[in-house]
Amino acid sequence: MRPLPDWLNPEPWLNRNFSASDVASALGAESPDESTLAALLSPAAADFLEPMATRAQALTRRHFGRTIQLYVPLYLSSWCSGGCAYCGFAADRRTDRHALDFASVEKELNAIHAMGFEEILLLTGERSSQADLDYLRECVRLAARRFHNVAIEVFPMAETEYRSLTDAGCTSVTLYQETYHPETYDRMHRWGPKKDFVQRLDAPARALAGGLRFAGLGALLGLADPRYDMLALYRHVRHLQKTYWQAGLTVSFPRIRHEAGGFVPPHPVDEKMLAQIIFAFRICLPDVPLVLSTREGAAFRDGMAGIGVNKMSIASKTTVGGYITGGSRAPATTDGEAAVPPQKHESQFDVSDNRGLEEFCAMLRAKQLEPVFKNWDGVYRSSDSFPI
Repeated sequence: MRPLPDWLNPEPWLNRNFSASDVASALGAESPDESTLAALLSPAAADFLEPMATRAQALTRRHFGRTIQLYVPLYLSSWCSGGCAYCGFAADRRTDRHALDFASVEKELNAIHAMGFEEILLLTGERSSQADLDYLRECVRLAARRFHNVAIEVFPMAETEYRSLTDAGCTSVTLYQETYHPETYDRMHRWGPKKDFVQRLDAPARALAGGLRFAGLGALLGLADPRYDMLALYRHVRHLQKTYWQAGLTVSFPRIRHEAGGFVPPHPVDEKMLAQIIFAFRICLPDVPLVLSTREGAAFRDGMAGIGVNKMSIASKTTVGGYITGGSRAPATTDGEAAVPPQKHESQFDVSDNRGLEEFCAMLRAKQLEPVFKNWDGVYRSSDSFPI
């Protein structure tokens, strides 16, 4: 494996033993930086969750008010050419494969729009014949007619391909590195294009260079030492901010959930540690939106809303379609994607917060938080108005 570039390598902080006084000093830092984050992620900071939460909440309110931005995911396809050990859509999973045809995509989009959402996240597996660039571009066009903010969480692409999606109305890309630890990354990605660590690492930069306005970063908690991954994630954010300073970035904290393959995370992260991570990132990235999905349970999400986290999904389906239709069966291929008989597992992972939109919004308002469905207008999509 190639070594990490210097701008990404978190090793300098991993062997330092932080004390309680180091954590107290970090909490009082006027200009939090990487050393602050390292202290707040350390084991010594586990006893400081309450003051960390207090400062995180104050910073969240200062930069985002009492608002929680809402979005919803739409899985377009469960076909995948990748061999991720932790994913229910991996090519060797015995699962029924589907891809929405365009008529079904429109029905799903209409159903989601009727719920009140103005931001949608379109998802696929790794690039496949059933869900390639042409397919995705048409889905983006259909979504852009209905939603002001159209995001994608799909396979990495070339800059010119991202540019074509920008022209079709795409505004944002979410692309998790999964883990920044090269050896772990190599073991977890058994085959397929995703096995190329550097190609994936550089994809958010290519997307922003291709005209997309926002990029969402994250690491899948549980694959490697969480301190390693979170420090590298912070460095990745700062690296992109230096070059693409006009763009917006978000940070997500997905934990591994149960999926069809029964993968057991080698470095499990409990809710206490996840809360510590979220508070530390809010303190050190005060103006960057922090995202928490329905991977997490209702009680934890209720507690994090407005205390670090300011963007959340709700009413999520992790099956293909699911909002009104069940998806269209895609034909079998010759590339090994349908080599085994299907079973009943059809979701990428299990959703933990199954509440509907109205119930979730009622919870937010009871906490004096305001759900936000739209925070910008689609008229500003044109890449010409936002040079990078």
